[in-house]
Amino acid sequence: MTGTVLLVMGVAGAGKSTLARALADRLGWPFLEGDDLHPAANVAKMRAGAPLDDADRAPWLAAVGKAMDDWIAEGRCGVVACSALKRRYRDTLRAGRPQVRIVYVAIDEALARARVAQRTDHYYPASLVPSQFAALEPPAPDERAITVDATQATDAQVAATLAAL
Repeated sequence: MTGTVLLVMGVAGAGKSTLARALADRLGWPFLEGDDLHPAANVAKMRAGAPLDDADRAPWLAAVGKAMDDWIAEGRCGVVACSALKRRYRDTLRAGRPQVRIVYVAIDEALARARVAQRTDHYYPASLVPSQFAALEPPAPDERAITVDATQATDAQVAATLAAL
């Protein structure tokens, strides 16, 4: 799996970061938290309770893509947690990167909202969860995404992902 990059995507509260970290640990690959690459203006906007628009996301997606390119250029594998809610965002992140494989963490809105409301260490407010579902375009069959159920234990999600790879 030289140069493989797993892009773990889903709405806020789905558990994409938890799954991505667990996959990285299990595989011995580096992990990247996509949220860490948001420009300060994006973080401020979300912290204020305003959803991001496509223009806000463009430099962020470029930064995520650059990080993946660095791994790929070095022949390294990696795991990225990134919402990648819309098809065009995923297309941008996969363009020219056949090594990228999508892992979609599926969750319902009520559970996502409850999980985000329980967070104490993140800037993203639960009030924005509905905007995530409004923007969400679940992966289409041609994207060959691996779909995991957010209600499963992380170990079961990891096992399902690795079995699908």
